[in-house]
Amino acid sequence: MSGHNKWSSIKHKKAKEDAKRGKVFTKLIRELTIAARSGGGDPEGNPRLRQAIIAAKAANMPSENIDRAIKRGTGELEGVSYEEVTYEGYGPGGVAILVEVQTDNKNRIVSEVKKMFSKAGGSLGEPNSVGWMFDSRGLIEVKCDGSREDELMETALDAGADDLESAGEVYNVYTEPSALTDVTEALQKAGYEVLSSKQAKIPKTQVKVSGKQAESLLKLLDNLEDNDDVQNVWANFDIDEEEMERILGA
Repeated sequence: MSGHNKWSSIKHKKAKEDAKRGKVFTKLIRELTIAARSGGGDPEGNPRLRQAIIAAKAANMPSENIDRAIKRGTGELEGVSYEEVTYEGYGPGGVAILVEVQTDNKNRIVSEVKKMFSKAGGSLGEPNSVGWMFDSRGLIEVKCDGSREDELMETALDAGADDLESAGEVYNVYTEPSALTDVTEALQKAGYEVLSSKQAKIPKTQVKVSGKQAESLLKLLDNLEDNDDVQNVWANFDIDEEEMERILGA
């Protein structure tokens, strides 16, 4: 298991803590609202909304919260208007980073993101300065006993997935972007616990980092993800698993 996957596994433990504080719901509600605003409130005719609902249910969000978020998006209820922005830059060790944001205040969030990059010794870049280093993929994170890996792979591939890899107790299932919802629903129907399902940016190559640079990078990524306006953070780093455990104490 690569250091990057070890980081993914550790993030799930942190996600449980965030859920207790409502952080996960805050981000999911924004995605539901934006999805409904951009494509309408009917999930059958709005693939992005269907995906957002799947993610919300996977996080055990109450149905009434989901319904309210959708109605804010369609205008049936008053709500805040959010904009979507992607910031690109370089972190410690020259690691390429994409930061996907949903915000009601672009001036505030760009200032906050720039400050976090600068403090870590990195810098923001121009649009597409690092975006070309990533491929768009569907990513489904599934909790599964290792003894069922072959069964999970068969179910996922039959549903249209391309690949599967282990990240500890979590398995990452990769799909074409257009197949994400169908594969997710097939896995849920088969009884697997889907922890998350999203459109992802997967790095084409990875940059090896270690020592102080690795410590600074992981702290930067953690700070970015902890911001309520930040939906997703993607980075092309590779850190040895042993060093990852030392840094994160996991």
